[in-house]
Amino acid sequence: MIVKRKCISCGEIKNRNDLIKITRTADGVVVNPDSKTFGRSAYVCKNESCINGAVKKDRIFKVLKTQKDSSLSEKLRKLAGN
Repeated sequence: MIVKRKCISCGEIKNRNDLIKITRTADGVVVNPDSKTFGRSAYVCKNESCINGAVKKDRIFKVLKTQKDSSLSEKLRKLAGN
């Protein structure tokens, strides 16, 4: 079974493995957690334009219902470069 998720930046529905998962847990925000990590999650495409759009418009922080975090933005930009 192929699991589909929607990118919070461009709105495209893609295979979950083609997206970056960002999860807010009790300990903080985790990028690409394992499948056993539970919490509020958001998905974004692995390209720079989607990541920049999600960070620039604060969509990641709104969806996760958390405060702005510049270190999270940097982690995501590094992942986009890979």
